[in-house]
Amino acid sequence: MRVAMIGTGYVGLVSGVCFADFGHTVTCVDKDPAKIDILNKGGVPIFEPGLEDLVAKNVKEKRLFFTTETAKAVKEADAVFIAVGTPARRGDGHADLSYVYAAAEEIAKVVEGFTMVVTKSTVPVGTGDEVARIIAKTNPNADVAVVSNPEFLREGAAIDDFKRPDRVVVGTDDDRAVALMKRLYRPLYLNETPILFTDRRTSELIKYAGNAFLATKITFINEMADLCEKVGANVQQVSRGIGLDGRIGRKFLNAGPGYGGSCFPKDTLAVVRTAQEAGSPLKIVETVEQVNKDRKAAMAGRIIEACGGSVDGKTIAVLGLAFKPNTDDMRDAPSLDIIPALQSAGAQIKAFDPEAMKEASHMLDDVEFTSGTYECIDGADALVIVTEWDSFRALDIRKVKSLLSEPIIVDLRNIYSPEQMAEYGVTYSSIGRPAV
Repeated sequence: MRVAMIGTGYVGLVSGVCFADFGHTVTCVDKDPAKIDILNKGGVPIFEPGLEDLVAKNVKEKRLFFTTETAKAVKEADAVFIAVGTPARRGDGHADLSYVYAAAEEIAKVVEGFTMVVTKSTVPVGTGDEVARIIAKTNPNADVAVVSNPEFLREGAAIDDFKRPDRVVVGTDDDRAVALMKRLYRPLYLNETPILFTDRRTSELIKYAGNAFLATKITFINEMADLCEKVGANVQQVSRGIGLDGRIGRKFLNAGPGYGGSCFPKDTLAVVRTAQEAGSPLKIVETVEQVNKDRKAAMAGRIIEACGGSVDGKTIAVLGLAFKPNTDDMRDAPSLDIIPALQSAGAQIKAFDPEAMKEASHMLDDVEFTSGTYECIDGADALVIVTEWDSFRALDIRKVKSLLSEPIIVDLRNIYSPEQMAEYGVTYSSIGRPAV
């Protein structure tokens, strides 16, 4: 099949490259000439493990192309995917659909023959109806089927998620589109991946419902961690104890500084606003959104407390800036709340992240970004672990202690044990676990 992917952000680029690797001919389109230039030169504008190699492979095999020209890509395509950004709209928290609707209008002007227009962007219920209306208004003769096909990609594991997904969700009532989507995802059919066909509105809601539920699990265990601290229990053991229950499951039960990233913050807010407008408020999700916001803001207080009640004039080493490991994504990362709060309390910040420092430098002021882990720690009054990169999981604690002015470690990801830190003579603070 011939596929046009409108948007080469995280979702569009990963999806386009993986469809090409399935054997389809894919043209990825973006308005940003600098981004297309990077891709045409063999680079990738985002960090995602394995993506650069997969791009190179499929470009070499002439299945993957990049362009700023929408018209030719759309005219030749059997399926046109809309994979543009839907950020939270300032002021009210609704998803900003202006890019989606602009793409729909542009597609309508140049589409030829029967074409499947697929919304891959995360969009509120009813967006597909509006996309169909825009196309019909712009080009009454357009023969299109508007389809919802939400993405379920985890940053840092996106290629595996696309090729070996838990499920694929398709929203359409058009038999021609059903047949085309089956052809498009045929490699997954061979692997017996569940492919759920629904109506379009149900498909749109599935994505929001899934993210809201996962955000709720994270927030639940974070509140349990606070309770553990009050009563002397261990949240990691609580997580394991409830996670072994098959009805609950183990995933998304790691206590920490709160969720961030490109999906959970904006999607929980968007579904809350949708529900409020529909007259069916989601009280649980509303609480989750607020509790998570408060939690990130409160993390600096934990660090200040671990440092004896004041960080004024002290240097704090921060390891990890991205919202999670294996990505350079800084969107709604806890570090963006923690670092400014520490600076407001008088702290100087040194920071290191394996991939996110370039992006972080545009979002954080007066931070000393270092070239490595131990350079970051050297001379600091305390070490704070914010993101659990693998390279932070086996630090030489003796060396860390020797480099710190004071042997204080605040571990917001619980990657070390209190017992081990006590043996090294380190003042150690973590989330939801009794001090030793």
